[in-house]
Amino acid sequence: MRLLLAEDEASLSKAVVMILKKNNYTVDAAYDGVEALEYLAANEYDGVILDVMMPRMDGIQVLQRIRAGGSNVPVILLTAKAEVDDKVLGLDSGANDYLTKPFATKELLARIRAMTRTSAAAVQPDAKLHFGNITLDCATFELSSPYHSFVLANKEFQMLELMMRNPRQILSAEQFMGKIWGYDANTESNVVWTYISYLRKKLAALKADVEIRARRNAGYSLEEQMK
Repeated sequence: MRLLLAEDEASLSKAVVMILKKNNYTVDAAYDGVEALEYLAANEYDGVILDVMMPRMDGIQVLQRIRAGGSNVPVILLTAKAEVDDKVLGLDSGANDYLTKPFATKELLARIRAMTRTSAAAVQPDAKLHFGNITLDCATFELSSPYHSFVLANKEFQMLELMMRNPRQILSAEQFMGKIWGYDANTESNVVWTYISYLRKKLAALKADVEIRARRNAGYSLEEQMK
């Protein structure tokens, strides 16, 4: 699951990014409102965490731009302000939740889970994805078949989830990189092949009746095995 954190206080941003990554989120960090909008224009996110008081453009303005553009991405506002009027303005501008600084790590994580769970339920009511004889539990990261099961690592889960939500569709390495690692990540594109290899081995161990096919110079697709 990929999040955007927009927070201008560098030390707090670094700490929150470390916490989120430790809890299996992929995170991009922006340090002002204009940069946040640039990230949002270039990438797809499962959730956004916006600090209200940011340079160049504040969090409320960013939120208003997001909603005016038709995006329903879930948003949590972070602020040192605790006044009721500020909270009302944020919620009326389209925020899904509001968290006052300083905040407890457990509360932030709980609010992110609630925010993304509600959003995912609206798009995909079933928390389990099925294709062929395999099932992917989006809540526990468990991949199973009638023969066995594995709990996938974060990147493995994100890649397979993307393929199971788009079965038989060719997905390029660039699409995987943009969705999971981020276009500005210091990661070589051959990492996609590495994780495809991991997933193929797990599918074989599960005796899956589906497979990941490689299309030369095009990408990868999850398809039924040819009989």
